[in-house]
Amino acid sequence: MAKFELKLPKMGESVAEATITSWLKDVGDTIEMDEPVLEIATDKVDSEVPSEVDGVLVERFFNVDDVVQVGQVLAIIEIEGHIDINDDLGQEDDKVEIPGVEEKAVEKVVQTIEIAKETVAPLVSGGDRFYSPLVKNIAKAEGITQQELDGIQGTGKEGRVTKNDILSYIQNRGTKQQQSVGTKVEASVEQAKPAKITKQISTPVISSGEDEIIEMTRMGKLIANHMVESVQTSAHVQSFIEADVTNIWNWRKKVKDGFMKREGENLTFTPIFMEVIAKALRDYPMMNISIQGDSIVKKKNINLGMAAALPDGNLIVPVIKNADQLNLVGMTKQVNDLANRARLNQLKPDEIQGGTYTVTNVGSFGSIMGTPIINQPQVGILALGAIRKVPAVIETPEGDFIGIRYKMFLSHSYDHRVVNGALGGMFVKAVKDYLEAWDVNREV
Repeated sequence: MAKFELKLPKMGESVAEATITSWLKDVGDTIEMDEPVLEIATDKVDSEVPSEVDGVLVERFFNVDDVVQVGQVLAIIEIEGHIDINDDLGQEDDKVEIPGVEEKAVEKVVQTIEIAKETVAPLVSGGDRFYSPLVKNIAKAEGITQQELDGIQGTGKEGRVTKNDILSYIQNRGTKQQQSVGTKVEASVEQAKPAKITKQISTPVISSGEDEIIEMTRMGKLIANHMVESVQTSAHVQSFIEADVTNIWNWRKKVKDGFMKREGENLTFTPIFMEVIAKALRDYPMMNISIQGDSIVKKKNINLGMAAALPDGNLIVPVIKNADQLNLVGMTKQVNDLANRARLNQLKPDEIQGGTYTVTNVGSFGSIMGTPIINQPQVGILALGAIRKVPAVIETPEGDFIGIRYKMFLSHSYDHRVVNGALGGMFVKAVKDYLEAWDVNREV
């Protein structure tokens, strides 16, 4: 019998630790490959840690609510076989036995160990893909590059590449070998710790026997702390402006059915607004910054956070990376995908990290404007109010007249420590100008 170490997998470059929320398996339980063993939480995202092998859980090293670092051993699973598959292939063992792998595949693995050691760069789990030691060992022995491995379609949970996936790929791979070796270097990003908040003594709340006491959820507590921290950190100032979005309303109404037929996606107003806001951030890069001590960090990428409501009433902010580089089709697909998976609690930790500016649609709840709290460590957040059909003065060369227009309020909250009123006002004015100048004849 051999022992396998179940470790906390890497869940993204910016995620260094996780909190154990529950154990799904007890000591002595039989576990199948890819079966969830425990549940973890990283800030706002909850996920499961599946087993990478078949076996029996014999030891657990952490309890519920313990904080675990990436790479730490969570548990020991006893498996059948003569080696620990956590060890690299190609050591001094004369024979390699990998539980559950077909005999022919194992023979081929053994025959190509030396070739793999010389020609293949180290295989890593990075980004949003995790590879089990078994999969990496087979890939290494077969001379599969990181680029090839990343391109294999996984059938496991959340697209994980399973043993059968890689063996099927090997079988259909053919005799032609890749000439170039794909390399990938994982950037280690130091996790910035939020400033400590001085705990204030609160006045006890007196409740009667008829009052209902509701315990805050874990996410609710996190959000509450983040909001208090932001208010204590940033000097919040707001600017408001009204935009005429009649052209956008009419244009979307004209193209949305054709867009759905061609792209299979619902064209909402959100991706249109995101495209416009990304343009304005390009015009005013000093809104795309953060504060680090007494220094200003000017962000190279424009990563738009998109506040999304969850079924339990909480909010989560998935991030659209490099939003200024997406066309409207790409933006729509990103917005719809992130919003759908947010509602299903299927976001990955990296998908809520790295935002440089945030947008929240308060109009979806009927509000015409709001004063949103800045999402730290950013310096600005824009609230989109409800689109209303209102009477308005329309100016023409022939004179002014009253007409029906579609209008909305834009509420811009910004950090007055580094963003003065001129910059905050000019930025939201640029968003307004882009919205009002929308081309009604635009192709999409």
